[in-house]
Amino acid sequence: MHRNLPECLFPWGFADSGVSEVAQLRLVNGPSPYSGRVEVLHNRQWGTVCDDSWDITHAGVMCRQLGCGTALSAPGEALFGPGSDRIWLDDVHCTGTEAALSDCRARPWGENNCNHGEDVGVVCSGNLHPPLRLVNGPSRCAGRVEVLHNQLWGTVCDDGWDITDAGVVCRQLGCGTVLSAPGRARFGPWSDRIWLDNVYCTGTESALSSCRTRPWGDNNCHHGEDAGIVCSGNPPRLRLVNGPSPCSGRVEVLHSLLWGTVCDGSWDLSEAEVVCRQLGCGMALSAPHGAYFGQGSDHVWLDEVHCTGAEAALTECRAKPWGEHGCNPGEDASVVCSDQGQLRLWLTSGPSPCSGRVEVLINNTWGAVCDAGWGLPEAGVVYKQLGCDSALSAPGLAQFGHGAGDVWLEGVSCSGQESLISECQLSNLGPRLCGRGSEASVVCAGQAGE
Repeated sequence: MHRNLPECLFPWGFADSGVSEVAQLRLVNGPSPYSGRVEVLHNRQWGTVCDDSWDITHAGVMCRQLGCGTALSAPGEALFGPGSDRIWLDDVHCTGTEAALSDCRARPWGENNCNHGEDVGVVCSGNLHPPLRLVNGPSRCAGRVEVLHNQLWGTVCDDGWDITDAGVVCRQLGCGTVLSAPGRARFGPWSDRIWLDNVYCTGTESALSSCRTRPWGDNNCHHGEDAGIVCSGNPPRLRLVNGPSPCSGRVEVLHSLLWGTVCDGSWDLSEAEVVCRQLGCGMALSAPHGAYFGQGSDHVWLDEVHCTGAEAALTECRAKPWGEHGCNPGEDASVVCSDQGQLRLWLTSGPSPCSGRVEVLINNTWGAVCDAGWGLPEAGVVYKQLGCDSALSAPGLAQFGHGAGDVWLEGVSCSGQESLISECQLSNLGPRLCGRGSEASVVCAGQAGE
């Protein structure tokens, strides 16, 4: 008997839409919502897949398509019981880069030399909800809402967007309660996909993926309608320190209102993967040992951390009790995540949203940019990233006043062709000696399209 369809089969809870074009797959008879016998829909009839040539590569494509995380195993021989209807696919061959199982090579539909004792299954890690992030806001809990789909970040259209929908996002991101739900690209327009439109939440959902919406990419919007949120915010429990970007650095955790480090004993990619995912920083590229990004100076809070890689937060992994460790100085754990991309920036203290002092967000703290070498090419990249019309000037000497924080970037060099400030040559990320009175600014013509 088939189990109820898992939540990861319908990642966006489409109402009364049957099976979407992307999600023509299901897992049945497994012990969890993200494992079971693989079944595909063809000609309005469900059928199985033969295990000839089936391996972890093919399972990985399927887990990704279903939004169920990564593949842990690819069992054959009807491990989750034999099907009783058609055998639709045989001799499936995937490279592992496909977005859907239907993109892989296989025999024609229904052509096989198998029996149901050869039905394939998968076991996925169980990442049920597509990642979310907030971009270009003044804090980690305010900004433009972006969601990851098919390995691309895209925005949410503000049609129907309200305080109830925004409240679900605040709760999902651990950002406290919702304060406002601005639309009309309040935090700047995005330049790529618009993934979601007509989102409707009741307010009781634990994640945006549980709300009703149009299918992926189906919208009649433009980026001047990108939705944003402002949440009350909660103190961060995890941060990366002293790295070259917000998504690389020494791992620090908050306990008893004090920040402390993690010992690198047993630290590897599984633990780094959890950290990157928790921070919305993509996939883990490496898990450096030996205080690679410098040595912490306070407590060592965690040691012997063991994660499966599927946890939503580092504190869900097994570890020694808080503060109990056998580490020596210089054994701090670090991570390097894939999403180095977009340094968050904004303009402050100016006469309009498109003019003011340039500030960037690093390690959850806003700081200024030094005016050494700052000119129109750099200002031009800023206006493009923020969706402003054109750069008129690039004043230095703190034309729009002094910031309250540090000067984070001492050297920025752009050709003017870049679309993001993080694509320019950056030097000296972190508090530097470029003194007060040397902060860089830009003056732009206004919002694009105005």
